[in-house]
Amino acid sequence: MTVRSTGFVAKSLATLLVGGLVAMFSPTTAVAAPEYSTSEAGNPFVDGWYADPDIAVYDGKYWVYPTASKAYAEQTYLDAFSSTDLVHWTKHSNILKAADVSWAKYAVWAPAPVERGGKYYLYFAANDIQNNSQLGGIGVAVADRPEGPYKDALGKPLISQFHNGAQPIDQDVFIDDDGQAYMYYGGWHHSNVVKLNPDMTSLGTFDDGSTYKEITPENYTEGSYMFKRNGKYYFMWSEGGWTGPDYSVSYAMADSPTGPFTKIDKVLAQDPAVAKGSGHNSVVNVPGTDTWYIVYHRRPLSESDGNHRQLAYDRMYFNPDGTIRRIAMQVKDNFADNNALGWKTYGGTWSAGGGQYRVGRGLGGKALLDTDFADFTYDADVTVTSGGGDAGLMFRVSSPAVGWDSYSGYYAGISPSGKVVLGRANGSWTELATARTAVGSNSAHSMRVTAVGSSIKVFVDDMTTPKISVSDGTYRSGANGVRVFDTAASFGNVAIAPAG
Repeated sequence: MTVRSTGFVAKSLATLLVGGLVAMFSPTTAVAAPEYSTSEAGNPFVDGWYADPDIAVYDGKYWVYPTASKAYAEQTYLDAFSSTDLVHWTKHSNILKAADVSWAKYAVWAPAPVERGGKYYLYFAANDIQNNSQLGGIGVAVADRPEGPYKDALGKPLISQFHNGAQPIDQDVFIDDDGQAYMYYGGWHHSNVVKLNPDMTSLGTFDDGSTYKEITPENYTEGSYMFKRNGKYYFMWSEGGWTGPDYSVSYAMADSPTGPFTKIDKVLAQDPAVAKGSGHNSVVNVPGTDTWYIVYHRRPLSESDGNHRQLAYDRMYFNPDGTIRRIAMQVKDNFADNNALGWKTYGGTWSAGGGQYRVGRGLGGKALLDTDFADFTYDADVTVTSGGGDAGLMFRVSSPAVGWDSYSGYYAGISPSGKVVLGRANGSWTELATARTAVGSNSAHSMRVTAVGSSIKVFVDDMTTPKISVSDGTYRSGANGVRVFDTAASFGNVAIAPAG
């Protein structure tokens, strides 16, 4: 069963979140867990173009079920991803295929997982119907295992018509503490809630005899999602256009699973320094704790294709009154997942493993994140492993290409002998300042760059007193990354945050 409510215990109890986020839970015991502030091994946390993620906890594993973010005609299957630690993810391909659903042809969207009675249910939308004369809507598939294969349970859609103006898409299933299951769904700026009967494949009725209750809050577009915490019901949804930068997540709170739901705040929106189009979320509570994460999709800054969406998660915090704090999309990568998703390289031979991002000796090998920070603090561990040059941090970078100084922006590096250098490039190199620092036996250093306006400071090991402090306003914003010049090096614990 999907775990969304504090105090709710999954069907099978097991070890959760090993390797930095551990929770042993049972009906009588719970061990508090260390907390991630974001996907600290990097967002996106899985490879590929995906959207609309829903997350469940099954038998000690986290399961994420997303939409394959492709053109409609190619959205004919669903994949899933599982993890015991929210760091290392296993892909399960083709858990449901349109070819195995007699009425589904394309636009297979927004899978919603839930377990009941030893069966695993996956609710999905298909065919993107535009009116009641077309075949499609919301279906339900069932399997004996979380990874499927899932089979169509009805041979027809569960909801195949527009009710209260709601397009039958973007469903979410929530089981309350009393065992009653609800489905929340709807596109075209309308949202409904329905009851699911215990068989999970038929609709029940409310006390007034109705089947479909409209619960549309202010600015609702699509992407319904429900969870419960401390007796309060949280209804979340996406607003704005799914291909636009205004796509975002808002929420309401209520004392009842059917509302009324009045918008409280927008809690997740694009950050022009990190990503755009952030929305269509789900939420997971680490069992036995009050640690929560929001799982969602977003589009990299440099991508213009609407379907180029990726999966991400960040920490979700609550205020003392139960309201949700606005969520910051953080930028971190400790490479604990042994990959470098989200990084793009320009020259050099790069590999990730053992919590390090390594590059062989080369003249100007670069790796960049798709960020656009102006004022920031940028931290990373830098180890120069061989060679006579230097390795370090790039920032406010644009127009990168393969070549020594083939970029516009700044670079702060350190050599095996302890020389610290700061300069800027624009096809050629301009040195701005140098300094010296002590060198240990393994040439490993913690580096920090702070940039606020034209003020640039470089720290090495000592994060109190800068080794270099200059004023240069040539470049005001751009991407962040790492670089080597005539060295081999490794990098770790990358973290970039807005200044202040």
